[in-house]
Amino acid sequence: MFDHCLYFNTTALARSVEREWTVAYAPFSLTPPQGFVLRVVLKRPGVLNRELAEVLGIARPTATRLVDGLVAKGLVERQPSAEDGREWNLFPTEAARAVEAALQAASAKVARRLREHVGASAFDDTVQAIRDVRSALNT
Repeated sequence: MFDHCLYFNTTALARSVEREWTVAYAPFSLTPPQGFVLRVVLKRPGVLNRELAEVLGIARPTATRLVDGLVAKGLVERQPSAEDGREWNLFPTEAARAVEAALQAASAKVARRLREHVGASAFDDTVQAIRDVRSALNT
């Protein structure tokens, strides 16, 4: 019935993929969005909240709420930005650094499992097609 509906098919795909990432991040007591935010902060210590939102393609208030959750868990610290008093730099805590390798390994494992299940070519083509559509819709 909805074979050609972008909305239906992408949200159905998102639900399936969400389940995989939920299982992957459960050992860290993180939701998938929190896990991706933490991975950005670990990779780019000092990232600004607005930069984080841009990297993840989410609204700034959404990024702020996700960071709030990671601050409450003791995984991220905010420090006032020297360049802009309205902004905060985000840094991983020692607790975040302690789980970094395991978090990256869990992420790689689920990505590898999805890629193998779908097939490398279909996986890569689908990711690129989704990025292209997202980019076209955002311009």
